[in-house]
Amino acid sequence: MNYLDILKNIPGVKQPEKKLNFKEKIKWTLLILILFFIMSQVIVWGVDPQAVQHFLFLETVLGSRMGSLVTLGIGPIVTASIILQLLIGSSIIKWDMNTKEGKMMFMGTQKLLAIFFCFFEAIAFVSFGAIPSSGGAITSAFLIIQLATGGFLIILMDEIVSRWGIGSGVSLFIAAGVSKTIAIRALNFLGEGGPNGLIPSSIINLANGNPLAAFVSIIPVLFTVVVFLIVAYAQSMKVEIPLAFGRIRGFGYRHPLKFIYASNIPVILTAALLANAEMMARMLSNKGISILGTYNADGNLVGGLMYYISPHRAQNLSNIFVSMVSGASVPPETITWITYSLFMILGSIIFSVFWINTSGMDSKSVANQLHHTGLSIPGFRRDIRIIERVLDRYIPALAVMGGAFVGFLASFADFTGALGTGTGILLTVMIIFNLYEQISKEHLESMHPAIRKFFGE
Repeated sequence: MNYLDILKNIPGVKQPEKKLNFKEKIKWTLLILILFFIMSQVIVWGVDPQAVQHFLFLETVLGSRMGSLVTLGIGPIVTASIILQLLIGSSIIKWDMNTKEGKMMFMGTQKLLAIFFCFFEAIAFVSFGAIPSSGGAITSAFLIIQLATGGFLIILMDEIVSRWGIGSGVSLFIAAGVSKTIAIRALNFLGEGGPNGLIPSSIINLANGNPLAAFVSIIPVLFTVVVFLIVAYAQSMKVEIPLAFGRIRGFGYRHPLKFIYASNIPVILTAALLANAEMMARMLSNKGISILGTYNADGNLVGGLMYYISPHRAQNLSNIFVSMVSGASVPPETITWITYSLFMILGSIIFSVFWINTSGMDSKSVANQLHHTGLSIPGFRRDIRIIERVLDRYIPALAVMGGAFVGFLASFADFTGALGTGTGILLTVMIIFNLYEQISKEHLESMHPAIRKFFGE
């Protein structure tokens, strides 16, 4: 039995035997979404619920809920995908992705790696205290098995969405988690002594004759809407490169290069790096090593390297505004928003350039793809070097500007206290926008007329 035969025998989801219509795909997508929310409410046995609260910052990036069956979230899938793409993009692994066998090797190996990371991350989370056990060794072992099983179920659910639904499970779980957080924080009418939701709290404060408190409550909601609109507008910005079919005279094509050229990958990687660094800082601090971070009795970051590159969300725009109006001094932690923003911007630029050069999105790779489809620059002879030279005018600049933009917007949204965190909003808007484009492109004809009208037919 060779390696390819082993990959074929990994448990998985069967491809549909016929093409599914829009209604069927929506049904499967909603079914998996409901299952994901149910799993997020199932708390694993043996976890210490109080200690988990210090690692809630991982939930947005991982599309998870700490302490539940979906604690690992999309972490194993994303980690496996990134590692494998980097190995192939840097030609360390030489698979021809244009062949059926090459694609099967990639997909199978990615799944095998994801399953490995389910167990590896579960062991790491429990061993280093991210998901601390409330018992001894047996309880810890059972906790690891539960977390790894939940991660494997997420892999299968991602396959169901990719093959039977719309989009991908990875995107669906991130968008669903962030959207739920935004909805609860904005609209929750329940709470001790009054509603916890910002909108009902603002209405009550306004009715009680306290306009300042009402305005402070609504600031995060307003900036959430502002960030949504900015990202949606930026997603539609693009540069179109005019191309012509060499063998068919009179027919042309405009190749689009989006302003956010590397999509949400740079901010995902930067946020993941920051989240992992903060988790490591907490674990080292528990062992008495405080070089990365020092924490007070409440678990708040008060010193160390992470103090200057982590978002101090308690000192967001709303609280600073209250301090200024009341005459109190602005907390010194506010200055760290500058260093945090610089870290997010520089990190996103570096990851944007790195990702483009290793994932086949650089000028040379794109020029090669266009050349093989018979396209060329109008007015020039059909030469791949000419296409590459034209693309070089735009792609490197878009990589830098797009990376800087998403990094700045993520930090800006965090500073304003926008609901769902800046990274979460960016990811959600981009996911929804891409989902909208996919649906309008592939399923417009099979839609109900009313839904078709919404999609702009």
